[in-house]
Amino acid sequence: MRIETSGLRSVTALFGAAVALVLGISEAVAGTGAPTPWETGMQGMVTELGQNVSDFHTYLVWLITAICLFVLALIVIIVVRFNENRNTVPSRTTHNTLLEVAWTIVPVLILVAIAIPSFRLLRQQLIIPPADIVVKATGYSWYWGYEYPEDQGGGFKFDSNMAEEKDLKPDQPRLLGVDNAMVVPVGKNVRVQVTAADVIHAFALPSFGVKVDAIPGRLNETWFRAEKEGVYYGQCSELCGNGHPYMPIEIRVVSEQQYAAWLAEAKQKFASTGAPAPVKFATAQ
Repeated sequence: MRIETSGLRSVTALFGAAVALVLGISEAVAGTGAPTPWETGMQGMVTELGQNVSDFHTYLVWLITAICLFVLALIVIIVVRFNENRNTVPSRTTHNTLLEVAWTIVPVLILVAIAIPSFRLLRQQLIIPPADIVVKATGYSWYWGYEYPEDQGGGFKFDSNMAEEKDLKPDQPRLLGVDNAMVVPVGKNVRVQVTAADVIHAFALPSFGVKVDAIPGRLNETWFRAEKEGVYYGQCSELCGNGHPYMPIEIRVVSEQQYAAWLAEAKQKFASTGAPAPVKFATAQ
């Protein structure tokens, strides 16, 4: 269930445009799938979960803005009405029952207004629906590995390293493009099992509203259902070492026909990585 209405999102967009105009920024709207220069908001979302995260963020921004304006108004009233010039004889009032009840109840109501949509969103994130596809993502120092299970037409795994600048394709952004992207079909529930082989990493896709820790010895899970075909980029969001900024995530969302064709190609391409390498023993000299 979405927290914000389309009307409120329109007002938010107008507010962002006004801020951009004041700051002299020609384009302040965030892009979809990858960061854009001078963006001032979250990336465009292509999943229902991500849209709900974005809506909740907008809801909190407006709530915090309203609280700040209210407190500012109270401060101005106090400064104007209760300054030394207008009150040469200070009031000796020490208690006001109405005020004490109000400043206790109002924060409680604010917390309730935050908690209800927050719990609803957490439930949507943590209760994973039946998956159409399962992909295991393993964080290494410093790259990602993906494994597609055999019972879902896969049976292979591969490494995904950041593409060097000379190897970037025309549609790949610098420091975000990879040599082997994770590929999923559009409109399908994808369960991502996340772990790490060495240190703690974090699997994060801004346009999917997804971020989960990859911890050695532990299997965490997240999910998404991309509603739009395209290429979406993320990064490890954990300070995992000196190679931290060089382990991007690239997910290509394609049609079911393209996905089936990619599966067939990937089986041939990554067949040698699906089985363990033979063990070799050193011979005595």
